[in-house]
Parts: sequence; C-alpha cells; structure tokens
Amino acid sequence: MISMYSASWCGDCVRTKAQLDELGLEYEYLDIDAHSEHKARAIDISGRPNIPVVVFPDGTYLVEPTDVALHEKVQQLGLIH
Repeated sequence: MISMYSASWCGDCVRTKAQLDELGLEYEYLDIDAHSEHKARAIDISGRPNIPVVVFPDGTYLVEPTDVALHEKVQQLGLIH
C-alpha cells in the first residue's frame, strides 16, 4: 500500500492527495501534525523535512512530487494502466 506523510495546511499535500484519490489508489494518510512520530519517520525516509513524502509498496519514495512524476511512478509500478 502507498503511504503519504502529509499535513492539511500543505498545498502540495492537498494536490497530491487529490491526485491519488482521482487515480483511485488506496493509500494510508499519515498526518505529521497529529502524530509527531509520523513527522520523524518522514524525515528519516527522505532526509529532509519537506512534505508530502509518498512511499510506495516497493520501498521507493517521492518527496513533493509533481503530478507528472507521481503519475509516471504509479504507472511504472503497475498500480494504474
């Protein structure tokens, strides 16, 4: 399953969440403001405090992905056709 480390105030997060929803992908939304451990984990994964951090089932991740980069990644992983 895809995991998305995010916050409600983050414009890029809102955009990425909308794209995942539009593509019909199942994902886990991890709010970094509601749970400090999610914030720490997002930084551990990416090495920086930027969000969203989108982690894919194969262990790879994207930080602040563009719509094109996210679409290409999920297509590459065979999550959409």
